[in-house]
Amino acid sequence: MNKNKSGLALGTLLGLWHLVWGGLVAVGAAQAFLDFVYWMHFLNNPFTVQPFEIGRVAILVVVTFVIGYVLGWMFAWLWNRFYRQPAQ
Repeated sequence: MNKNKSGLALGTLLGLWHLVWGGLVAVGAAQAFLDFVYWMHFLNNPFTVQPFEIGRVAILVVVTFVIGYVLGWMFAWLWNRFYRQPAQ
């Protein structure tokens, strides 16, 4: 398994996921979405979404991309280390 590709795949997925969240905050739909998610799980929502800040979204996307990259890289490293294909 290619460690770099795995890291990029997971990092991109997590980064895009949080970019969508930032978009929901920007258009004012995040609080309703959060309320709905908590409602589906039979919970009360104790959180209030703060006003949109582009700099904060950029930090969120970059940090989650880096975390996803590291986790994807580590997963591939562990996979390669412990999963050996039988000799053909």
